[in-house]
Amino acid sequence: MSLNLKKLNELDQIAFTSALGWVFEHSPWVAEKAWLKRPFHSVSELHDKMKNVVNESSMKQKLGLLRAHPDLAARVQMADASVKEQSDAGLDQLSKKEHEEFLSLNETYLTKFAFPFIMAVKGQNKESIQASMKERVKNAPDDELREALEQIYKIAFFRLEDFITT
Repeated sequence: MSLNLKKLNELDQIAFTSALGWVFEHSPWVAEKAWLKRPFHSVSELHDKMKNVVNESSMKQKLGLLRAHPDLAARVQMADASVKEQSDAGLDQLSKKEHEEFLSLNETYLTKFAFPFIMAVKGQNKESIQASMKERVKNAPDDELREALEQIYKIAFFRLEDFITT
C-alpha cells in the first residue's frame, strides 16, 4: 500500500496519524505533531519535519522512541515494517549460534545504554550488523544516543520513501 503526497496533505490529523504513525516505531506522536507542519512538498521535507518533532521532544520522549524499537534478531512480536527490514537483512535466517551471539550483543548494549541497539538495516547483512554492534557498544552514552537517533531517522526515511508517492 502507498499514499500520494497530495492526499496525505489533505488528511485530517487523526487520519494522518493513522497513515504515518507506524513510521517511527510504535510512536504515533511523531506523526501527530508533524501534521501541524503541513503542507509537505516532498518526502524529504516531511521527513525533516518529523525529525524536527523528535529533536524538539523531551529526553523522556526520545528514550521512549528508542525503547519502542525491537532488539535486532529477537524472535519477538514487532511491527510489520521491522519484520520485513530484519528479514531482508537475513536476521530471520540465523543459525542457533548466530542467534545466541546477537542476543548476547543486544543484552550487553542494552545494559550499557538502557535502550536497544538500533540500526537501519536496509542494504546490510548479518555480518555488517554484528560488526556495527561490536563497534558501537564502545561509544560513550551521549554519542550513542545521537547515533541511535540518526539510525531511527534513516529507518523513517526508508519507510517514507517506500510508502509515499509524489
